[in-house]
Amino acid sequence: MNNIDRQYKELLEHIIHFGVEKKDRTGTGTKSIFGWQIRHRMEEGFPLLTTKKMYFKGIVTELLWFLRGDTNIKYLVDNGCHIWDGDCYKAYRKRMSLSVNNGYDIDRNSLKYNENGFSPFTQEEFINKIKTDNEFAEEWGELGPIYGKQWRSWKGKVTGIVDDNFIYHGTQVEEIDQIANLISELKTNPDSRRLMVNALNVGELDRMVLPPCHYGFQVYTRELSFDERVRLKLKSEDLLKERVTHETLDKLNIPRRAISLMWSQRSVDTGLGLSFNIASYGLLLMMIAKQVNMIPDELIGNLGDVHLYLNHIEPIKEQLTREPFELPTVKISDRVVNDISEYTLDDIILENYRSHPSIKMELSN
Repeated sequence: MNNIDRQYKELLEHIIHFGVEKKDRTGTGTKSIFGWQIRHRMEEGFPLLTTKKMYFKGIVTELLWFLRGDTNIKYLVDNGCHIWDGDCYKAYRKRMSLSVNNGYDIDRNSLKYNENGFSPFTQEEFINKIKTDNEFAEEWGELGPIYGKQWRSWKGKVTGIVDDNFIYHGTQVEEIDQIANLISELKTNPDSRRLMVNALNVGELDRMVLPPCHYGFQVYTRELSFDERVRLKLKSEDLLKERVTHETLDKLNIPRRAISLMWSQRSVDTGLGLSFNIASYGLLLMMIAKQVNMIPDELIGNLGDVHLYLNHIEPIKEQLTREPFELPTVKISDRVVNDISEYTLDDIILENYRSHPSIKMELSN
């Protein structure tokens, strides 16, 4: 059953009919609503839209990049993923402009030279330079402390000795690996109500090329019933369950728990970005479940400013005429990894994906 395409189309129609027109930072203009929720049961299939062809490799590449704690686009560019190119290039041009306006010296390796003298690279030239020049990429490919930095090395834990006046002495700031902490807590305290990861580090927003749109997620686990565990092994009701106990299933490494994930998003580019976000968090749920031997249960998205860019509305109308196909499946390698960041593109396989053709829409930066 494909419920995710149905929900997505319902949201698109609601924005078109009831959204209000608003200006935005990109200058494109949007139709917008405030507040929406999407829910998907993972047992129904992997939540990858079928009413348009999705770039699954790009979704996987970006998520692996987040989990590596990486914030430089070189990894993305080297793997053919270009969804952050525009933001990075915009930051490059802004820094160039500030340097010129303030009379700062500019490294000539950061410019191109022709008969008219030195000038900034075009976006295509800039991305090629990122791909081929490691020194240039290190300097100009950095996006600031965005998702990967906050997920894997949030800078904010203060340690030291506290005196009677609650003043710290000998303080230092430690980095916090939220993903590693989450996985550890799931293994030891799976009923905790504090199983959360936050990307919105307000003290570092001014250093990010773009504040996080999907700014945090929470996971929730529940115990599986005996029948649910038996079905995981037998795939059907069977008399064998009369001879099986929970302990028998434990020996077979059958999961005892199901895990759900809910993410929160302040700004939702519904035409382009949301379909990526749904699949990305669905995959993240599967990867976390794999690390803690649980079954992916429900995926939930809490959406804030949900909008369609005005130049996306006509292409979206074509998508609304399309009937969904059955959802695909995704398999994650059983390869043992010491950290979730060690998975590669080869470890994540999309199967039985049938979709309508892609729909071309411009990305607003």
